[in-house]
Amino acid sequence: MDTAQEPTYVLDCRGVSCPMPVIQTADAIQQVQPGQTLLLLSTDPGVEPDMRAWTSRTGHGLLDVSHDGEAYRVLLRRAG
Repeated sequence: MDTAQEPTYVLDCRGVSCPMPVIQTADAIQQVQPGQTLLLLSTDPGVEPDMRAWTSRTGHGLLDVSHDGEAYRVLLRRAG
């Protein structure tokens, strides 16, 4: 993950299964202004393809996806 990019908002969905990370992300992205970032933390292995599909549908930016062995870290940018 690009550590130079500090997220505006952090959404912790660790321990939550699909489809809840997507649903909670859709709600949480409204808490940031266009152009700001949201960091999603998730233990659901389906979060990467889910977030790729969701950002493709919604127009929000998928900046980075990484996995540190414990959780996936998905950095998103809210569309303008």
